[in-house]
Formats: sequence, structure tokens, C-alpha cells
Amino acid sequence: MNYIERLKLDSDQANPFFKMMGVNVISFAEGHAELSMEIVQTMHNGVGWLQGGIFVALADEAMALALYTVLNQTEGIATISESTSFLRGARDGTIVARGWVVRRGRRVAFTEAEVRRGDGSGEVLARTTASFAIVSKN
Repeated sequence: MNYIERLKLDSDQANPFFKMMGVNVISFAEGHAELSMEIVQTMHNGVGWLQGGIFVALADEAMALALYTVLNQTEGIATISESTSFLRGARDGTIVARGWVVRRGRRVAFTEAEVRRGDGSGEVLARTTASFAIVSKN
């Protein structure tokens, strides 16, 4: 059973990080994915803001999941590089990461993600780009 099939059955078992961080899978299909997460105080940095790595991790998971929707069963991925721009901070509430595949080549894929407030305002908090190696699982 591949990652996408396991994710459909039980996202917490397919991806233990989701369980640890309280990540909810909203949707994934055709090179797109959307995840949400409630900010809790233990995710804050020393001055009370959501720690920046949390933005990056959620965006990374959304991009990877988006990419998995366009791979075949014999392919896996490994992050090559990733860059995030932090536009605004957050202290509480829900954040939503939307990831998408920009271009999928034979050996490398390029992806993007945005992390936004989940309060309906749609305010962009962070933007991430990443490249992934496409590797054979055999």
C-alpha cells in the first residue's frame, strides 16, 4: 500500500508527524494539497509567536503531499532545497497550508506553498518554494 492509500485510510498512522502536530488533511488530488493545524502555546517561540519552523514544516508537508498525488507507485521523493519567506506572524487560531506542483520533471519536481490564516481572512503568513528529487523505490 502506498503513502496516498495509507493517508486515505488513516492520516495519523500514515504520517506520525500529523498526529504529533495536530495536522488535519483537508484535501489532496491532482498536484494540490491542503492541510490545517491549530496553533497551541507549546508551538510558540520565546517571545510568544508561532515558531518559524512550524510554518516551514506545514508548508513542506503540503508540497510533498501535492507531489505524491502525481507520482507513480514506484517513485518516492527527497527534498533538495527549500526557501521560505515569512510575511506575518501568528500567535493563535488555525493556519492552513496549500501546496501545489509547479512542474514535475523525470528526476526533479518544483513546488510552492502558502500558509494562510484559517479565520476566513485569507491573509498570507508565509510563502515557500521547494525542489524535490524524484527517486525510485526499487
